[in-house]
Amino acid sequence: MRALGIDFGLRRVGIALSDPLRIVASRHSTLNWNGKDVDALIERIFNLCEENQVSTIVVGYPLRTDGDKSPMTDLTVNFADQLRQGGREVVLVDERYTSLIAGQILQETKRNPGRDKGLLDRIAAEIILQDYLESERDCAL
Repeated sequence: MRALGIDFGLRRVGIALSDPLRIVASRHSTLNWNGKDVDALIERIFNLCEENQVSTIVVGYPLRTDGDKSPMTDLTVNFADQLRQGGREVVLVDERYTSLIAGQILQETKRNPGRDKGLLDRIAAEIILQDYLESERDCAL
């Protein structure tokens, strides 16, 4: 079954999906939300999980570069806890530098996210998920 990666934010949530063999992560979509109605957001994520046969949800765990908690850390942990209530495995993965790397990818490809503000979030979700998939493979060896 697939894994779904999430770059959680208060306006946009970047989504990435793995292939069925859980080898490659690909950016999928951006969920826009108001930062308040988390139940509706979680329902949308669970629908994506059903549609795409997802067993594992990987959520980026925001920490500062020094490893301390950021203002988003507790919000993200609460969000992940609510996702766990849906019966799927939910894993938190350190997301330090993913936005920076995503920004570099945009620069290298000369893409301007001006029209597509969610592109950066999708790329970050893809990086988070790919990191998880690679660590999952490393543990299996």
